[in-house]
Amino acid sequence: MAGPLAGHRIIEIAGIGPGPFAAMLLADLGAEVIRIERAGSVRGPAPDMANADITLRGRRNVALDLKHPDGVATLLDLVEGADALIEGFRPGVMERLGVGPDVCLERNPKLVFGRMTGWGQTGPYSQAAGHDINYISLAGALAHFGRKGEAPVPPLSMVGDFGGGGMFLALGVVAALLESSKSGEGQIVDAAMVDGSAVLMSMFWSFRAMGIFDENARGSNLLDTGAHFYDVYECSDGEYISVGSIEPQFYAELLRLTGLSEDEQFAKQMDSTEWDSLKERLEVVFATKTRDEWCALMEHTDVCFAPVLTMTEAAAHPHNIERATFVEVDGVTQPAPAPRFSRTENTIEGAPAWPGQHTRDVLADWGVSNERIAALVESGAVRHAE
Repeated sequence: MAGPLAGHRIIEIAGIGPGPFAAMLLADLGAEVIRIERAGSVRGPAPDMANADITLRGRRNVALDLKHPDGVATLLDLVEGADALIEGFRPGVMERLGVGPDVCLERNPKLVFGRMTGWGQTGPYSQAAGHDINYISLAGALAHFGRKGEAPVPPLSMVGDFGGGGMFLALGVVAALLESSKSGEGQIVDAAMVDGSAVLMSMFWSFRAMGIFDENARGSNLLDTGAHFYDVYECSDGEYISVGSIEPQFYAELLRLTGLSEDEQFAKQMDSTEWDSLKERLEVVFATKTRDEWCALMEHTDVCFAPVLTMTEAAAHPHNIERATFVEVDGVTQPAPAPRFSRTENTIEGAPAWPGQHTRDVLADWGVSNERIAALVESGAVRHAE
C-alpha cells in the first residue's frame, strides 16, 4: 500500500452508510483496514461474482460472533495490533458487547476509537433512530434546500451521511492518529452527523451574520437558486446546464455569450428585486439551444458553466477521463480515490469483499496461531467463507 496512511492498521466494525464510507476513505489513503462482519452474515462460500458495494472496497473481511466470548476475545486480540477502530452502533452497544472504548483502550492505550452516530454519544436524541434526512433537519441545513415558494427538498444523502458523517469520522480518526503519534495516547472520536452537517453550514452562518442570507426566504438567496446567475436551466432538448456567474467578470462573460451585454435590465446583477424576472428571461434564452450547443459555446470559458450530467455521462466526459476521476474495478465503474498525492499515491487495494472472505488469512497475518484459528472456527466464534 503506497498511500499516506500506509502502515496504519484500522478495524472497522461492520455497519451501513457513513461508517463504511469512512473506512473506504481510510483504505483509499493506504491504511490496512479490516472489516469485522457478523458471523451470521456468512452463508456459505464467497460468491464468484463481484460485490457491487463500492463503499466496501480496499479492505479484507473477517467474520466474528461478538456474542460469543471467544469472538469478543479475538476482536480484543486484534485491537492490540490496531492503530484505530471505528464503529457505527447506537451509544452503549459496543459497551454491552464488551468491546467499548474503556475495554479497548485498556488493551491498547494508543488506540483511536472512532464512533459514528447520527445524533452523537450524548443528548436527548442520542438513543433514537434516524436517517440523513433527520440529521440535516436538526442541523439547520435541510430548511434551506429548495426553491422559492416550495417545501424543502431533501438532497441525496450526501450531506448528513457522507459529508457531515463519514468524512468527519475519517478526518477525526486521521487527526487523532497524528496526535497519538506525538502523545503516545489514544482517545475517543465522537463523530455525529448532526454536528458535521452543522459545520458544513458554516459559510451560511457567516452570511446570516453579515445580513446577506435570509434564513426565512428559502430559494431567494444568492446560492440557493434565488439568483438568476446561479442556477440550472433547461435546454431545448430537455437536458440541463448549470451557471454560477457570481463575480462581475464572470457575469459579463455570461451576458456576452448569451447576447445580453447591452440589456439594461441584466446590468442590475445584484438587485434581488429583478432576479425573478431575469431568471424567466434566461429560461427563454437557454431553451433556444440544446445542451451540446451550449457546451460548444460556453465550455472552457469563464462563465462558470458545466453541463448537468448523470453518473453515466460523468464517467464518459473527456475532462473526467483525462483525470481518471472514475475507474473500473472488477467490472464496476466507481469514483477513484481522492484527493491525490504527488509522492504517496493512493490506490484501490482490492474489490469489495464478501462477509468472512478473508477470516483465516487476516487472523494469521495479525498474529493468531493456526491452532487457535482452527479452534475458533470449530467453536463458531469466527466464520470463514469457505
